[in-house]
Amino acid sequence: MSDKNSPAPKTVEAKSAAAKAGAARPQVPQIGLPDLGAAMPILAGLAQNSHALLRNSAENFGRVPTLPYDHTAVPAAMGQLAASYFFNPLGMAAKQAELVQNWSRLWWNFGTRAMGGKADPVAAPAKADRRFRDASWNEEVPIDYIKQTYLLTGRWLQSIVADSKGLDEPARLQLEFVVQQFIDAVSPTNFATTNPEVVRKTLATGGMNLLKGFGFFLDDLANNNGLIKRRGDHPFEIGKTIAATPGAVVFENELMQLIQYAPTTPDVAKRPLLFVPPLVNKYYLFDLQPKTSFLKWLVDAGYTVFVISWVNPGVQQRDKNSFDYVKEGPLAALDAIRLATGEAQADIVSFCMGGTLVSLLNGYLASKGEGHRVGSTTLIASMTDYTDMGDWSVFLDSKHSAAFEKYLVEKGYVESHDLAKLFSVIRANDLIWSSVISHYLLADDALPSDMLFWFDDGARIPAAMLNHFTAKVIQENRLCQAGGLVIDGVPVDLSKVSSPVYFVSMQADHVSNWEATYRGTRLFGGEVHFLLGGSGHNAGAINPPAAKKHGYWTNSELPGTAQAWLEGATRHEGSWWPEWEFWMKSINDKRVPARVPGAGDLAVIEAAPGSYVLQRH
Repeated sequence: MSDKNSPAPKTVEAKSAAAKAGAARPQVPQIGLPDLGAAMPILAGLAQNSHALLRNSAENFGRVPTLPYDHTAVPAAMGQLAASYFFNPLGMAAKQAELVQNWSRLWWNFGTRAMGGKADPVAAPAKADRRFRDASWNEEVPIDYIKQTYLLTGRWLQSIVADSKGLDEPARLQLEFVVQQFIDAVSPTNFATTNPEVVRKTLATGGMNLLKGFGFFLDDLANNNGLIKRRGDHPFEIGKTIAATPGAVVFENELMQLIQYAPTTPDVAKRPLLFVPPLVNKYYLFDLQPKTSFLKWLVDAGYTVFVISWVNPGVQQRDKNSFDYVKEGPLAALDAIRLATGEAQADIVSFCMGGTLVSLLNGYLASKGEGHRVGSTTLIASMTDYTDMGDWSVFLDSKHSAAFEKYLVEKGYVESHDLAKLFSVIRANDLIWSSVISHYLLADDALPSDMLFWFDDGARIPAAMLNHFTAKVIQENRLCQAGGLVIDGVPVDLSKVSSPVYFVSMQADHVSNWEATYRGTRLFGGEVHFLLGGSGHNAGAINPPAAKKHGYWTNSELPGTAQAWLEGATRHEGSWWPEWEFWMKSINDKRVPARVPGAGDLAVIEAAPGSYVLQRH
């Protein structure tokens, strides 16, 4: 059952989060005494981690690390902002008057409620903001006042940047980013004395949660590269409980292993299917637990499934660029699949940067007259037009790029934990501050999460690959230009790609903004489809039908803009997987007997998931 849906509404301020159904009444604090027996091992851990932190500091004393960003960019942008208001005193006076007016409304609101009256909030969090879900933030007047003060002041700071005159675009991007980071950091939810949930637990445990959380904090500083470790028992072991779909490695080279999965149906689609993941994290986001594994779901649907498992590179791969990854990745995989199955054509499914590499491959093969080797291409959350990088634009400033290139030259690769930090700051509330609250203030153990287990199992990217991709594909946007990129003398031209292309994007994607991915539909020369899934970059992609979550939008037309597409789209409940697979069956409907790994011209090298995915540095 589906219904016509207008564009998904932009986030709006709720009048009062207290009106949400089922909101719990604020809890009465319970006061308890600290457990001295439990405190002793915590204190011992504090001493041990303090010693480790001091040792690390001593070992690194005097070293000046090469930073992957330009530390002078923000002060320079702040100077531009100060100058813009110095020469516009009326503008600054107007901003100050605006702040006084908003605070006057807030004081009137607070006084009215303090005397038992009712008043609508002056500032309310966005509907998607989960930080203030505790009922106390709305029902306890002083706490609600703290919340509204924070929201009002934060929005005023954002308006200072937005309304300034004379800022150049790089400076504006820098300031918007830094101001948002500051606002996220100083949220009252992040402090023990102003977070009502933390106050209640501190009183109930006699402060043991803060003692335990401080121990976690020191442990992360000393032993986890400054990243927040998600603590708690988990049942995940690669190859057994996660990334456990049966199969075998049937081909490998310096950059990847190719896994072929064992069939579970007596016959399969004639064309095999190749899955190409990004380089940033390991492939098994799409092969998590069996109930959420996209790759197992494809095997059970009757496909011969191959997946690339990228190497976790070291200095020996430092000179491998994006063209090398195309040739030694999906192109080498197509050659291997032909040997393994006897089929000269395969369908390709890809995710994120993997989709950009596959687009490069398609444009290369089409220009060589070999476009027939790809039966169809599915690009999940993948960008081909980098005109607007959204939240990532702040990192593409020329000074930041130069600093990052220097960092890469020195190391030969980008560390996985540095990539994790980069992704985290883009979504600081979800990936940093929520963990600060749960681990350092509440000292809770994390619930088992296969996706978070995968996120913590990062991978490196070689220096040449990242520099080449950033400069040519992202900054110069050459994939959009016919012949803008040339691989071994062959121009890459997406307009020559005549095989079907299916875009799957996610509405709340902070990595590959769906409106940016939609622009890619104009680049290909053949049949193109576009589907918009719900949720974000990872959760929206991993959406098994049994979960019945998120929903998705379809529209058979491809108008000129993303918003025009959404205005004419139909919303459906549940997962996008069956919708896409119905299309896949319509273009790959011939059946052949199931293929077993090793039965073709490629012998089994080792059992899936192979050794490359187990590499850590």
